Amino acid sequence: MWSSGAHFKDISKKQNEAYMTIAVGDKLPEAKFIIPVGDELAEKTTSDVFAGKKIALFAVPGAFTGTCTNTHLPGFLSSFDTFKAKGVDEIICLAVNDPFVLKAWALATGADGTITFLSDGNAEFTKALDLDFDGSAKNFGTRSKRYSMLVEDGVVKSLNVEDIPSNAVASSAESLLKEL
Repeated sequence: MWSSGAHFKDISKKQNEAYMTIAVGDKLPEAKFIIPVGDELAEKTTSDVFAGKKIALFAVPGAFTGTCTNTHLPGFLSSFDTFKAKGVDEIICLAVNDPFVLKAWALATGADGTITFLSDGNAEFTKALDLDFDGSAKNFGTRSKRYSMLVEDGVVKSLNVEDIPSNAVASSAESLLKEL
């Protein structure tokens, strides 16, 4: 079990480069994502995904992992209709996994066709948000911190980051719904 996301953070990276964690009111950085669509893969930019929409975004450390599969994703899946009723256009799950893994995860969990899965395979978007952590001590490499955010037209309206990657409380669907 992971003890803390901060435990894995590469401190030297912070000391050598200027990073600022994304905050409420900030515009999301431009990035490219791969999205599984049916049997194909589509490349989308931040603007393609977020412009002109109200999005409930949640990020997970990894597809098929315990908390992600058993708690975090199911909460958003079961709350889909409630999010829609509150004006959310789309629920998006972001992970630092390849799009094929995300497609398999979507199919295995019944989320395919309901939740959009964004592949940030090289963690470029995640690093630009400064919401990455170094899980290499557990042989996981660079991963996304677990978080949720409400995004309107590319601007962060709320942000909930977990202190411990194995927790899904602050970033849960229930917590994000309270902010709508």
